[in-house]
Amino acid sequence: MKDTPNNHHLKREIGLFSATILVIANMVGTGIFTTSGFIMEELGNPQAMLLCWLVGGIFALCGALCYGEFCAKRSRQYAEKICGKGNCCCCNRGGALCYGELGAMFPRAGGEYVFLRESFGKGMGFLSGWISLIVGFSAPIAAAAIAFATYFFRILPASFSAKLTAPFLEIGILAISPITMLAITVIIIFSLIHYHSVFLGARVQNSLTVFKIGLIIVFVTAGFCMGNGSTENFSQGLEISLIFQDKFAISLIFITFAYSGWNAAAYLGGEIKNPVRNIPLALFTGTALVVCLYLLLNIIYIYALSPGEMSGVLEIGTKSAVSLFGDNISRYFSGAIAIGILSVLSAMIMAGPRVYYAMARDGVFFELFGKINGLRQTPVYAIFLQAVIAIIMVITASFDKLLLYIGFTLSLCAMLTVVGMMLLRIKKPDLKRSYKTFGYPVTPLLFILGNLWIIYFCIKSRPITSLFGLGTIGLGVLVYSYFRRKNRSA
Repeated sequence: MKDTPNNHHLKREIGLFSATILVIANMVGTGIFTTSGFIMEELGNPQAMLLCWLVGGIFALCGALCYGEFCAKRSRQYAEKICGKGNCCCCNRGGALCYGELGAMFPRAGGEYVFLRESFGKGMGFLSGWISLIVGFSAPIAAAAIAFATYFFRILPASFSAKLTAPFLEIGILAISPITMLAITVIIIFSLIHYHSVFLGARVQNSLTVFKIGLIIVFVTAGFCMGNGSTENFSQGLEISLIFQDKFAISLIFITFAYSGWNAAAYLGGEIKNPVRNIPLALFTGTALVVCLYLLLNIIYIYALSPGEMSGVLEIGTKSAVSLFGDNISRYFSGAIAIGILSVLSAMIMAGPRVYYAMARDGVFFELFGKINGLRQTPVYAIFLQAVIAIIMVITASFDKLLLYIGFTLSLCAMLTVVGMMLLRIKKPDLKRSYKTFGYPVTPLLFILGNLWIIYFCIKSRPITSLFGLGTIGLGVLVYSYFRRKNRSA
């Protein structure tokens, strides 16, 4: 793994299509195929569940619009440092940026880490990066790998599958089974793919995501046209009071996990062509398409299953397919969903290491993780670090606890990022912005208030899970203090 002084920066190889596909891939996967049963268990009302998915989608769209401004602003600001006046081809919206010079000036990979660093300073930026390492990527990668393995074993004959999925080693919180072993295997394989090259990783990513989108469209269309469902499952009326209860906010935490990934293109800001135009466009387009796909999928779930049949089911996609098309389809559909989940696994493995790379380049993380492989042009050590943490989580955490832990902590981090964007509007009103948030200040305020609501009810109803999230942040503070003292003494 050769690393040379001339290969410290990432190359811009990702276009608008691949950036949009990355956003869709990072969102559509584990959450939509696994969480609706848990949400129905909380709410018990199909209308409330659909409303909950819509509200979560609006939050995600608000966040995407705010992040789009942040990404475009950072790209333009650093272009102006290079060009002086900001009126050359580097700075015009839609124009080509001086990629090599900008990359040497400022590695914009890193997403929220970079945004919070610029808004609140290195300390808050580090905490965001730390959360990304543990909660934003490693934990969702573990959850996606577990979901993939669970669906994969559904392909096998029932008796054979039951024998294989039973744990054969369980010691306290540590559990080893064929499911966990398969989950670990796919984490390793896709980490190696994204270590190989951005080109190969993007091609694999695009193929898996196109397959997944096609699967959803075919499933929804066939379900309504040929499926054995019932419109009576929608007959239960919506109780408005349910919206203001703990259960609705807890359900939004599951949905926050399902929508997480709408900011995926921002993490690869240093590798996206023409970022001033392409990052905001990819974030909004990808998120809007996913909101539509999620609503359609949940409508078909409800059409296929009654609230009682949905309640608490993990493999909600397979159970819906069986109800609509019969037992013979279940294995094929489980296999298709398993392949679709690989897309989100791949997307997170691709995006996450760019955060740890940016942290290391800023001197607030171990220098090793800021190195780029000279031959592959990928952050190899950061990729492998993420894989190790995800593997540990696979064998130590249950699926539903992972979802709540992820949703709570990421809501806090995303909210602070949007607060930072608003602070920069106040502190630097004269700063030129190539893209401005649509509906400002309503959209960022809606996003902030929505996440505060989720955080409050999570602390109230799931204090232990919340403590784990806050503990992760506390540990991050200690780690940052170590690096700060280290840098001062250097």
